[in-house]
Amino acid sequence: MKTLRQVSIGSTTKVVKLHGEGPVKRRIMDMGITKGVEVYIRKVAPLGDPIEVTVRGYELSIRKADADMIEVE
Repeated sequence: MKTLRQVSIGSTTKVVKLHGEGPVKRRIMDMGITKGVEVYIRKVAPLGDPIEVTVRGYELSIRKADADMIEVE
């Protein structure tokens, strides 16, 4: 299983599955990260948290803990 956190900077990947429970999973979905959507990794902060991505045409910052819940191809 490969997570969004493991994808290298400058790569585009597709979301396969969202892990997590209840409000956390709902919040990730509300940000536009759903099954089948393509995510481009723009940059990662110096200490690795957060990760900046482009999804559905807008920039989004995701914490490492949330990125670990997003399974990608």
